[in-house]
Amino acid sequence: MSTSPRIATLERATSESRIELSVNLDGAGNADVETGVPFFDHMLTAFARHSLTDLTVRAAGDTHIDVHHTVEDTGILLGQALLAALGDKRGISRYGDALVPLDEALAQAVVDISGRPYLVHGGEPAGFEYHLIGGHFTGSMVRHFFEALTLNARLTVHLTLLAGRDPHHIAEAEFKAFARAFRQAKSLDPLVVGVPSTKGAL
Repeated sequence: MSTSPRIATLERATSESRIELSVNLDGAGNADVETGVPFFDHMLTAFARHSLTDLTVRAAGDTHIDVHHTVEDTGILLGQALLAALGDKRGISRYGDALVPLDEALAQAVVDISGRPYLVHGGEPAGFEYHLIGGHFTGSMVRHFFEALTLNARLTVHLTLLAGRDPHHIAEAEFKAFARAFRQAKSLDPLVVGVPSTKGAL
């Protein structure tokens, strides 16, 4: 089992955004998040709390144009930070799954820290992608964020909305389901010796 601190601090700067981000996979779920996109801050805080990952984010982007660049670039950097913090992945559980309700919404997430990036995402109602949540965060940003995170963290993720009507509830249930599944997958299992793969690497 890995005994090294599972932490990472990264920065990313482009003409569209500047982001500083740190994670501690063995934290208590503390979040200190400022992205300039209030609903996105709410979702990242939920991710931190429910995955028991300490998360600090400072992002400044061209939100006067659209929130797209800030959300995507934060997803890229968070994925890279999770990958770095996971290290050699020795002793991890590897797999996680969660079924999370939020009032009428119900989301399921299954996570494999596989080293092979793949996202299967579905079930959102027609029109969700066009809805403005909080007046600024379009529903399409949920999928876009998870695409960026999954690719850069090299995770296999199946994220499915099973029920839901309210766009806020839908997005939050999906973020929390992913967080809970990731919490299981990244947890250290005392019964696991080395890397949990017949290949010897993830």
